[in-house]
Amino acid sequence: MKVQLDMYQTLAIAVLVLLLGSYLRKKIKFLERFCIPAPVVGGLLFAIFTCICYVTHILEFSFDDTLKEVCMVFFFTSVGFQANLKVLKKGGKSMVIFLGLVIVLIFIQNGVAVGLSKVIGLDSLIGMCTGSIPMVGGHGTAGAFGPVLEDFNVKGATTICTAAATFGLIFGSLVGGPLGKRLIEKKNLLDTAIPEDDSLLIEDEKKHERHSRMYASAVFQLIIAIGIGTIFSWALTKTGLTFPIYIGAMIAAALMRNIAEYAGNGKLVIHMGEINDLGGISLSLFLGMAMITLKLWQLASLALPLVILLGAQIMVIVLFTYFIVFNIMGRDYDAAVLVAGTCGFGMGATPNAMANMQAVCDKYVPSVKAYLLIPLIGSLFADFLNSLVITFFINIL
Repeated sequence: MKVQLDMYQTLAIAVLVLLLGSYLRKKIKFLERFCIPAPVVGGLLFAIFTCICYVTHILEFSFDDTLKEVCMVFFFTSVGFQANLKVLKKGGKSMVIFLGLVIVLIFIQNGVAVGLSKVIGLDSLIGMCTGSIPMVGGHGTAGAFGPVLEDFNVKGATTICTAAATFGLIFGSLVGGPLGKRLIEKKNLLDTAIPEDDSLLIEDEKKHERHSRMYASAVFQLIIAIGIGTIFSWALTKTGLTFPIYIGAMIAAALMRNIAEYAGNGKLVIHMGEINDLGGISLSLFLGMAMITLKLWQLASLALPLVILLGAQIMVIVLFTYFIVFNIMGRDYDAAVLVAGTCGFGMGATPNAMANMQAVCDKYVPSVKAYLLIPLIGSLFADFLNSLVITFFINIL
């Protein structure tokens, strides 16, 4: 029997899945420790249920995911608003260098994924499902680019990307703290820990304060950016290249943010705190709908190749952070904490990065430099640049 759900019913189930995931995260310490998103927890359980129903021929679910795309565009538009060039400039040389390292990591992750997939006889686009899409990108980018790859006849791409993102969340948290701890103790780096000026951090926090009366304005700003973004997206399609649907909205949002920062003279205010909250809500709903529509039975034939590809990504993040990030970022205590943080968002998400750094800093001493660079690069610029690099790889493949 086939169960057909319209877009409102699909959204309602996504919310129920989100609530279930939130409840389980509070009850199961493992889920909280590794920062597994609530929609992933509840959604995976629902996906397992639908998989059992499918393989036993009891029920087959069909979802209308129209609202999933809407939520996805709202989320990535909120990410576009994060791209503040003034903050990047104020962050100084270290921030620019670290941003460059993140871009290099994105290229390496995709290069390894594509190259290794060819070695083991897989389609290169299947390999992309284990590259920077789920690693640096996390579940949000995985859910966004999965359908794009499916348009290129990569069956089960969304399921593979989401499974890889969940894998990354767990292992990014497992390797980050131990790597940072090893560097600190092996190289006696506590002597290099120096208190730093955290005024930029405080200034950025003030810009992200919430005011209940401003949420309507924040919604309007998101909608305007999305509307303008459709023009950018239309122009980009004329190049003959394939771009995700949200890329124009991200560009429009970034332009609006920086025009307000540089030319607004205080009269143009982007309500970043409220936009962040709305983006978070949109991401939760998007992930909920992405998870409940997973077709886990499509992973059966790819189990071994996925283990090989994802194992390679663990090696990439360990070697890259330990030998490259640590050495280039100064070979000191701050660099070691940055290693722990980079493992977090390089294989999962910024919250994982923050959890890794907190674990290290709670054991030793705080690192203001790391606490500044990781959230700014991981949240503001990584997703934006990752989308562009992924688009480049997809088009050349």
